[in-house]
Amino acid sequence: MYKIVIEDLSFKAILGLLEKERNEEQLVVVCAQIEYEDKKNFIDYAKVCDIIQNIIIEGKFALIEDAIDVIIEKLKNEFPQMKSIHLKIRKPEILKNALVGVETLRKF
Repeated sequence: MYKIVIEDLSFKAILGLLEKERNEEQLVVVCAQIEYEDKKNFIDYAKVCDIIQNIIIEGKFALIEDAIDVIIEKLKNEFPQMKSIHLKIRKPEILKNALVGVETLRKF
């Protein structure tokens, strides 16, 4: 089994429910781990980063959970060899005293 690791993919996007979050871009930080079995059928981490970033920026999601669901669906369609994904989306600027976000682990 192999695993690609993406740590701290960072960019600005509209993401959240609060009025400020709907009107101003904020820093979004994404981490992902994707497992696959065959190195001959590898997963391109640069393409994964592009997909994640584009979905979040274009989607302007109110809920992080909705962004996660769309990202996983797109990645599974693009990379059917994916056996599992651990995806974490954080918003480091939304609270002054905590780093918050949502994460999930899906196995296929």
